[in-house]
Amino acid sequence: MKRKAPRNRTLCCDYEEFIEFSTQLLHLNNTANISDIQNRVMLGDIFETVSHLPKSFVDLLILDPPYNRSKNYHGYLFKQKELEDYQQWFHEIIELLKPVLKKQATVYVCADWKTSALILPVLKSHFYVRNRITWEREKGRGAKKNWKNNTEDIWFCTSSKTYNFDVEAVKLKRKVIASYTVNGKPKDWQKEDTGNYRLTHPSNIWTDITVPFWSMPENTEHPTQKPEKLIAKLILASSNPGDMVFDPFLGSGTTAVAAKKLGRQFCGIELNREYCCWALKRLDLAEQNRAIQGYIDGIFWERNTFDENIRNKKKREK
Repeated sequence: MKRKAPRNRTLCCDYEEFIEFSTQLLHLNNTANISDIQNRVMLGDIFETVSHLPKSFVDLLILDPPYNRSKNYHGYLFKQKELEDYQQWFHEIIELLKPVLKKQATVYVCADWKTSALILPVLKSHFYVRNRITWEREKGRGAKKNWKNNTEDIWFCTSSKTYNFDVEAVKLKRKVIASYTVNGKPKDWQKEDTGNYRLTHPSNIWTDITVPFWSMPENTEHPTQKPEKLIAKLILASSNPGDMVFDPFLGSGTTAVAAKKLGRQFCGIELNREYCCWALKRLDLAEQNRAIQGYIDGIFWERNTFDENIRNKKKREK
């Protein structure tokens, strides 16, 4: 294992942990019951494993497949496909996953801007497409002859016309710049010791997400890791405590970890054994610490706002 800088909190597994966590992984070779897979990480290929899962057990499906670009996932290379081939590959995945969904299940599908256009027709043919969330990655490589790509999409779909959506659980706390009053009283905002704030309805443009980086404890070396705060929003909006959240491209385990921290059941499939071990280690750590960066006391804060709030409060107390 490489030696890390003192402030580098990137999670990894040493050899002993890798061996230990490997023994905890579930390998499905036969039809499983819900009790077999509940709160488990499954090692395997989605096309081989999903056929062994029970029917109609998923309340919330979070789908983050490889985007249509060549990417090396620590030895597992996904090669960019011809557009029609990727669309067909994605269609086969949806066909495979539909039987595990409950009648009123919700489905969120992650994509970049190119992949997003490919998967939309497929999603429309299988689900009710409710909205497209676009979130700012905050990072991104510069381009000399194009705009820098620093956003991704998440398609919000449901299996039926009846579905769960808890808007109160995902309101965003924003700092009020223009503090309007009516008869001397705040209009739709509250005055606090550290400033003026408003709880706003969530839109489909998210600019409050911080991509995991080396000094954050949730960070791993997964090349396309999603932030816990991002997934937490999806879980809180579209599931209830105790519901089953399923991620068939689990990666380093963000969906499972967020689900556990928020009191949901979970299961996931991942092809890379090392990623599975990272997920299990993160799940163990969630036993002691259920905090989600940017989500404090049941409230989602604008990026960096909560930290600024605390710093200002400490200054006044000195």
